[in-house]
Amino acid sequence: MTTIATIPGNVAESLLPVRPACADDAGSLCAALYQWTNNDFLSRSGDAILTGTLHIALIVALACAGRFLIHRAITRVVDGATNSRITQIVGRKPRLGTNGSAGPVSQRRAQRARTIGSVLRSLSSAVVLLIGSIMVLGEFGVALGPILASAGIVGVAVGFGAQNLVRDFLSGVFMLLEDQYGVGDIVDLGEASGVVESVGLRITTVRDVNGTVWYVRNGEILRVGNKSQGYAVAVVDVPLAHSADIAQAIELVAETATERVAATDVVESVLEAPEVLGVERVGPEGVTLRMTVKVKPGQQFAVQRALNAAITNALDHAGVPRPGVVSPPVARPSVP
Repeated sequence: MTTIATIPGNVAESLLPVRPACADDAGSLCAALYQWTNNDFLSRSGDAILTGTLHIALIVALACAGRFLIHRAITRVVDGATNSRITQIVGRKPRLGTNGSAGPVSQRRAQRARTIGSVLRSLSSAVVLLIGSIMVLGEFGVALGPILASAGIVGVAVGFGAQNLVRDFLSGVFMLLEDQYGVGDIVDLGEASGVVESVGLRITTVRDVNGTVWYVRNGEILRVGNKSQGYAVAVVDVPLAHSADIAQAIELVAETATERVAATDVVESVLEAPEVLGVERVGPEGVTLRMTVKVKPGQQFAVQRALNAAITNALDHAGVPRPGVVSPPVARPSVP
């Protein structure tokens, strides 16, 4: 059996553990590691390993602390953006609730806060994780230049390919922050109009009066007509024949509307007394009177139907001539 003693001297010396020079420094980390492990590599690399470990631990701790602070700031900002003071700053007036008092609806505010906060927190976590990972790779001696260059090229390619997606996303964020509309609102988005069923950061879902569901990309919405913000106006157009007594008809319409809005089924929806504006249009078929009533958001259509029915019955009962209805000829004095 071959032993170290039978091997030539130069070969035997190469097989023996090599004592690093730093191991002779009493009290140094290298000497302590060599004494504990009797390993040349760990002894010589102890300072680098300890320094790198401390740097990586510091990077991870700073990343976690930064993520926590960013999430906390986003939560505070998003929650504050839904109150009336912030919405006034960004150019919006406070919304009237269902009881007529100022202030956003709590359910809607909570929905907006959850949607915006969730997306912004996810983005911030991704950014912090990316920066922390790059810094950790730098501690391992990885060349960051090619990685950053590749990331830049990929970012430009994705930006060109997904620019519509980014536009939809940004439009959705600002739409939620500014509270342009929400679930349950009656809106006019141009091609699509109806009741908003869901609001997302990319897609808004609207159901029209025929039951058709429209999926509208937020980036394609150039204008929004919201019929449920603050208050609504019930508009009632009353057609009359040319032979009708306009003054009598206006008086009758005003009296009938005042009595109808005082009924129990619509009184809770009306905010102000009806107002007869007068003659709106004169055409070949007849004359049109217009009356308006300020009502709570979303209640204008129910109030319109109630007023139309009541005014029609009142005019027919009073014998006021209507367009398309043959009326007995009115006796006119003969001219001498």
